Amino acid sequence: MASQVKIQVPPPCDLTLGMECVDKATPGKSVWKMVAHERFANPANVMQGGFIAAFIDSAMGAATVTFAGRKVFTSNTDLAVSFLKPVFIGSTLTCVAEVVSGGERVLFVEARVHDDRDRFVASARSTYFLRPRD
Repeated sequence: MASQVKIQVPPPCDLTLGMECVDKATPGKSVWKMVAHERFANPANVMQGGFIAAFIDSAMGAATVTFAGRKVFTSNTDLAVSFLKPVFIGSTLTCVAEVVSGGERVLFVEARVHDDRDRFVASARSTYFLRPRD
């Protein structure tokens, strides 16, 4: 007998970081917002990169789920993030993630992050593995 996994939406990680999915109407694409809260500041008083990477990962994961068109679990097998500009505390970030290619089990995803001053602050690429869920 397969074990039942309870899915919480939004998941605790998104709630902890204050992320919000604002658009997932287009299959394979999602748009998210997040505030660079002071609790995410590094010693230079800018947002620490790991929090930006987590933001990107949630947006990319949502894009893969909408692309699949069926119930799946999705996980990235790699994540490459380029931090292009510092993210100032208090900024509102927008991440647009989109599946660029893939098939039944593997998807390739890209993301771009802009701040509320329309500065392009980060980009990412990732490969996601899909597995069926009941």
